[in-house]
Amino acid sequence: MQWRINIPPLTRILLLLLFVFSVSYQALRYGVEDAGHYLALIPQWALFTPWVYFTATYSEQNIVTICIAGATILYGGKYLERAWGSMEFGKFILLLTLLPNFVASLIYVFLFAISRNESLALVVIQGSIALQAAFLVAFKQLVPEHTVTILKGAIKIRVKHFPSIFLAANTLSGIILGTDTALVLAWVGFMTSWTYLRFYKIQPDLLNASTGSSQLRGDASETFAFAYFWPDAIQPPVAVIADSIYNTLVTFRVCTPFTAEDVQTGNEQATARGEGGLPSILNRSGSRHGRNKQEEAERRRALALKALDQRLHAASANNKQQLSNPQPSDPSGRAGSAFPATELTSENQAMADNTNPGNFANRPKEEVQAAAQKGGQTTGVGGFHDMDPDKQDFLGQMAEKWE
Repeated sequence: MQWRINIPPLTRILLLLLFVFSVSYQALRYGVEDAGHYLALIPQWALFTPWVYFTATYSEQNIVTICIAGATILYGGKYLERAWGSMEFGKFILLLTLLPNFVASLIYVFLFAISRNESLALVVIQGSIALQAAFLVAFKQLVPEHTVTILKGAIKIRVKHFPSIFLAANTLSGIILGTDTALVLAWVGFMTSWTYLRFYKIQPDLLNASTGSSQLRGDASETFAFAYFWPDAIQPPVAVIADSIYNTLVTFRVCTPFTAEDVQTGNEQATARGEGGLPSILNRSGSRHGRNKQEEAERRRALALKALDQRLHAASANNKQQLSNPQPSDPSGRAGSAFPATELTSENQAMADNTNPGNFANRPKEEVQAAAQKGGQTTGVGGFHDMDPDKQDFLGQMAEKWE
């Protein structure tokens, strides 16, 4: 069986460049004194060796950074090159290789001009940090809700959180450990990648892919806005600052403002990207991709059914509570009666229906007056005075009700 390398062509070239430039840098660094600036970027020498703006990205310092850069290019390059095509992926790589190194060198030249600290002009800028940040931003655009599990599920992180985690780690490392070049490259790479993908990158219209000619510029979706890269707690203040900068750029016609239709189209495109149509990271076969797409659809369906079930249970509980606490009503139809029908026991109902001849209402007027003169003490079996006190209270309440 013939062994086949399942790596897109441009990704292979990038891996080869990483290996060649990293090995060459180590040979120059230890073989010839002060020859590292021929591949790594040193601001003071960059004007005499302009090719270093490209080679510095693929010239790693040690075996650990080489492995990290190799894994980034292998898996990230395979995914993005298949998702965008070699041409668009090549443009993205070229931009993220040259521009961050150039901006970083300008930053250190500016700091040297202010402080006159010569070490800032001789700092070595190299490595794929900017490329790593750019790949994370691209993943945030394509598969933001995908969950990455680490240590057999002990740690689960969604792809949309990786850019902020990466920036926070490099920022803390730059401040505490002194890796300031990684800090600068991480932020410049992040901003360059987001700006390009947000406003300039040409991408196909996934909703009208059958025509083959419809294309869109940038990504106006709400989920790809700058504020959505950060935790929920700090999104409002970040959004205020980002919107102010954006409005300023629009005022000076540096950026073209998005219309409501652009935002709606961007949201629809983001939904289409999340539901499928993107190649697998590790396998190109249609069966594997179809299985992944089906699993994602099932996961979304399960979440929707769970939310619906929770709403139905909540509605059912409210109905049961209302039925268990009804408003009291009067047997004669008058709401809010002080004597509810539920208090009419079988014994009391029998008393109410019985025309007792000993009742005051059925006695002669003279006899009632005589009983009143005696203080209510009269004789006669079955009379009101011989009744149980509870029954007397009941008949008194009934009399008040019937008045």
